[in-house]
Amino acid sequence: MIADSFGRVHDYLRISLTDNCNFRCFYCMPEEDYDFTPASRLMQPNEILAIAKTFVEQGVKKIRLTGGEPLVRKDAAEIILGLGKLPVELVITTNGTRISEMLPVLLEAGIKTVNISLDTLQPEKFFMITRRDVFHQVRSNIELLLQHKITVKVNMVVMKGLNDGEIKDFINWTKHNPIQIRFIEFMPFTGNKWTSNKMFSLDEILKTVELDFIALPVKSAPNDTAKGFMIPGHEGSFAIISTMTAPFCSTCNRMRLTADGKLKNCLFSVGETDLLTAYRAGEEILPLIKASIWAKEKELGGQLGKHFENLDADTLTNRSMITIGG
Repeated sequence: MIADSFGRVHDYLRISLTDNCNFRCFYCMPEEDYDFTPASRLMQPNEILAIAKTFVEQGVKKIRLTGGEPLVRKDAAEIILGLGKLPVELVITTNGTRISEMLPVLLEAGIKTVNISLDTLQPEKFFMITRRDVFHQVRSNIELLLQHKITVKVNMVVMKGLNDGEIKDFINWTKHNPIQIRFIEFMPFTGNKWTSNKMFSLDEILKTVELDFIALPVKSAPNDTAKGFMIPGHEGSFAIISTMTAPFCSTCNRMRLTADGKLKNCLFSVGETDLLTAYRAGEEILPLIKASIWAKEKELGGQLGKHFENLDADTLTNRSMITIGG
C-alpha cells in the first residue's frame, strides 16, 4: 500500500509515454520549436514494465497512459501489450489521431475505456487550437471506438471566449451517443499563458448547461475527480473537472510518472523523484516511491490557494503540461 501523511491511499498510476505530440495546442505545448526529450532519457519499454510492476505489487489497481500523445511512440504497441498483462485496469488518454491503426493493440491489451482530448466541434477552430487539420479524422476514430463498444470520454478544456459557447453543442452530442463529455477548468502550467479571466468555472459551466437542459447530479465513485451529471433522455452524460474552483484533493489517489522517469506526487507538485536513474543504477525504487508520496502536500501541490483569481501563473514552479503527462 502506498499512502501519504494524510491517510490517502494511492492506487492509480498515470504513466506518460512521451512528451512528443503531433498537435501543438497552445495551452499544453505553446511553441512549435519545442525541444522533445531525447529517446535515451525516456523510459524504455522494459523499464516502464518493471517500474509499473513495482507499483502494482504495492496495490495499484489502475494505470492510465498519457503523453504528449502516447500513440506517437514507435514502440507504443509493445508497451501497451506488456502493461495489458498486468492485473490492473489499463486505460489511455489520446488525441485520437492514431486510433484506427492502433485499435487491434488496444483491444488485445484489454483497454475498455479511452479518453479523447477534443476542445471544439468546429473544424476551423480545431485547426486554430491544435494547428493540425485532422478534425474529421478524430471524429471518425471516436465513432470507430463506439462501434467496438469501447467507452469514450471526451475531455474538453473550457476557455472563456474561445469555446465556452460550444458547451450546448457538446451536450447535444450526448443525446444519441453513449459518450461522456468531461468539461475541464483551464489550469495554469509553465508556458501556457494562463490567466484567471480565461477560466470558465464549474458554476459557469453548470449555469450554461441549465439554460437548455435539466442536469441531474450522479453519485460519484470513490476517488472521482469529475462531478458527474445526466440529462433525461440522453444516451450519454457529462461531468465537470473543477480543479481550480472546487478541487478534489481530499480523496486523491493519483501518482504521475513522467516520460523521463520522474515521479510527481501531484499535478502541481514543486518537486519530483527520479525513479529512472535509480532503477538504471540497480537501486531499490520502492523506498523512493513511498517517500515521495508520504511527502505529498495536502492540496494542489502546496502552490495554488483558494483564491485563484489573484494567482500569477508565472510564479508557479512546475513543468509544462506536456512534460508532466496530464
